[in-house]
Amino acid sequence: MTVVESAESREPESDEGGVREAAPRPVPSVDSADAYGELMPQTRRALLRRLAVAQAEGRAPSMMGAVVRGGRAVWTGARSSVDGEVPHGDVQYRIGSLTKTFVAVMVLRLRDEGLLRLEDPIGKHLAGVPAPEATIAQLLAHSSGLAAEARGPWWERTPGELRPERADLFGERPQRLAAGRRYHYSNPGYALLGALVEQLRDGESWGEVLRREVLEPLGMARTTLRPEMPHAGGWAVHPWADVMLPEPAQDTGLMGPAGQLWSTTEDLCRWAAFLLRGDARVLSECSVAEMRIPTVPPEGAGWEAGYGLGLQLVRVSGQRTGEGRRLAGHTGSMPGFLAALWIDPEEDVAGIALANCTSGVAISAVAADLVQITAEHEPRIPEPWRPLSGPVDEELLAVTGPWYWGANPFALRLRDGRALELVTLSGSGRTSRFRPEPDGTWTGLDGYYAGETLRVVRADDGSVSHLDLGTFIFTRGPYEPAEPVPGGVDPEGWRGL
Repeated sequence: MTVVESAESREPESDEGGVREAAPRPVPSVDSADAYGELMPQTRRALLRRLAVAQAEGRAPSMMGAVVRGGRAVWTGARSSVDGEVPHGDVQYRIGSLTKTFVAVMVLRLRDEGLLRLEDPIGKHLAGVPAPEATIAQLLAHSSGLAAEARGPWWERTPGELRPERADLFGERPQRLAAGRRYHYSNPGYALLGALVEQLRDGESWGEVLRREVLEPLGMARTTLRPEMPHAGGWAVHPWADVMLPEPAQDTGLMGPAGQLWSTTEDLCRWAAFLLRGDARVLSECSVAEMRIPTVPPEGAGWEAGYGLGLQLVRVSGQRTGEGRRLAGHTGSMPGFLAALWIDPEEDVAGIALANCTSGVAISAVAADLVQITAEHEPRIPEPWRPLSGPVDEELLAVTGPWYWGANPFALRLRDGRALELVTLSGSGRTSRFRPEPDGTWTGLDGYYAGETLRVVRADDGSVSHLDLGTFIFTRGPYEPAEPVPGGVDPEGWRGL
């Protein structure tokens, strides 16, 4: 029995209780140099222990874990049930539904190129699909109402040839819920998104588009549609006995965009760095951040999980985080394999966990705990403050400072790249960041004003009169009679009792 097929033997950096901690191979930094340095010994030991407990209690044939911080891999660990077969960072595991995050990035690339809008109904671009009125955004966010699984026998364990045509993916009742009303996970929905990529890339396969437009720019040569040596074998572990059964590794055909990919911890460290910071060669930081915005309302008293545009969203408790740490990423499972990747943008940390077993390991919790351990042992060190780059626009500088919505005080701050930020000075009120637009306005990025337009209104002499933010008027003084306050100001002015 082998756990890893044709794996190279490597000398581990440390070997403690059967857990091998390997020195991370270089992963290109996505941004500036890591401000933290290497992880402290107590942090590394805690990460090692978490991986060891998960592998032992979950009875996984092998497991790998990794942590990304500051745009690079800072820790990797591995454990195997077979002596001499401890996997390393270049060993492939099947990553299942983590594939969906790659498909979502390709769709957003098409959006950013102007080839589609997220509000477009899928029927505008693909003919003969069920629920043609469901939007691309709804497919990305699993709110299209389409069935959870493909028609026919268990698609993850059977060859894709059983479903040769797109119509073969859906049964007699392909849509189970009304589009846009509720979150309902749909694997066939992502098969349609893969077909959408192919349609708008002139018939080129989604896998080839992924390789050329995403994987190659990010240096992810070991992420493939089919397994390539060295790779782990997939196993099922008997629930009541310590014995194993090999699982099939089928080519799922048209269902591939839902979970076909194989990858390595080294490649997934690059992917995590990208999901944290973006990469102009693939997708901008702003568009990547858009993927992390919840798109359907949570169900229940409070939200513990949600979904953005191709990314799962979870909230986990922690010692320092109060209401909980918010993570984005995805989990994945295919016969014989489990995978999870979670990022914490506020801490600039990601955790990755891979195992070659069908069930038994709480893989999502493992990856989340790797993030938690790193963030709580070594909280993020802020990057140094730096002044704006380039010459200062004096007219724009004059717009900054205190503003009032009625009697509520705010301040407008100038950020790099002509971006603006509205902050409250009273401890209450709606705040937002704004990106500049070519027409001289700004668009809200978050909070109540997300998508709303901010305009600087000038008087006849060219001086700044007021701000118009989605029809809300901000003036330089609180209810000044000379200012354009909607509804006017009482002529007797401010007074006491």
